[in-house]
Amino acid sequence: MDKINLGTIGSGVIVHAFLDNVKITEGISLAAVYSRSRKTGQALADQYGAGEAYTDLDAFLSDPKVNTVYIATPNLLHYEQVKKALLAGKHVICEKPFCTKAAQARELVALAKERQLFLVDAVPTAFLPHLEVLKSQLPKIGRVKLVQANYSQYSSRYDLVKKGEMPNVFHPAFGGGCLMDINFYNVYLNVVLFGKPLDAVYYPNLYNGMADTSGILIMQYDGFVSESVGAKDTWGVNFFQVEGEEGYIYVKGGSNGIAEVQVVTKTTDETFQLQDNPDRLFYEVQGITRFMLDDDRDAIFARLCVMPDVIEVLEEARKKAGILFPGDEESAYADD
Repeated sequence: MDKINLGTIGSGVIVHAFLDNVKITEGISLAAVYSRSRKTGQALADQYGAGEAYTDLDAFLSDPKVNTVYIATPNLLHYEQVKKALLAGKHVICEKPFCTKAAQARELVALAKERQLFLVDAVPTAFLPHLEVLKSQLPKIGRVKLVQANYSQYSSRYDLVKKGEMPNVFHPAFGGGCLMDINFYNVYLNVVLFGKPLDAVYYPNLYNGMADTSGILIMQYDGFVSESVGAKDTWGVNFFQVEGEEGYIYVKGGSNGIAEVQVVTKTTDETFQLQDNPDRLFYEVQGITRFMLDDDRDAIFARLCVMPDVIEVLEEARKKAGILFPGDEESAYADD
């Protein structure tokens, strides 16, 4: 591929953050925008120099100038929109969570491979230099016994919840909730480092029939246990810590950004600070662009292969906790 000509679906804060980094990255630019609102779409197109603003999704996907679609819509829309874009012959970059069901994620991965298209799950963690540091340093702390993570970030939309409203980010009809948003990053990093757990149980805080606003996920691995705290109704010190028999690894800032990595053993204490740019999306956009322009499908799909397992952990845990989305089968989980 000579250049990534991007088309966007969605217009929220994350889209602006992504496009801010597109503007400073060679080999990728915004060609078109899709939005249900003409006013919103045109404003985004004007701000980032797109040539077209569409309100018809089929017309947008038929635009020959667009070779790659970036999707950042409510969670429950991802599956349908990604599939439609792939069937239209477009490469796809999709915001997390990739889907709400593991079967859907596996179907989309298979479709992308069949059609020889790039399919990228837009999780900045996957492209951070400090992730590779974490992987390489794990053996130093010996056999892992405990993992603890906290990612708490008070959401301004929680204020709407307290007023009796139900914004999309907390609405089950849109696949919302803290587990699928904030705590996603903790689960993702666990699965990347240790694989899929043997079992996962979620203890949510629920608010007036909404999806979870915060909660604690316990994942049981062979020989150790991992606890992941996520919250959109509180805030605190965000971190990710792995404790082994020979030492520990402490991640400053937590799983969403991996700002700094400290590795402590009985005889050593090392701190790694390799990410000069504090914007985690900088590394994501740079990495995606490099891999796609180099036609490095192995690099893209090596990262993507983690996603179905992450989604499966989230899906099973939320169902057992009684958090059901449209299309979920009513099951014994809800009665446990």
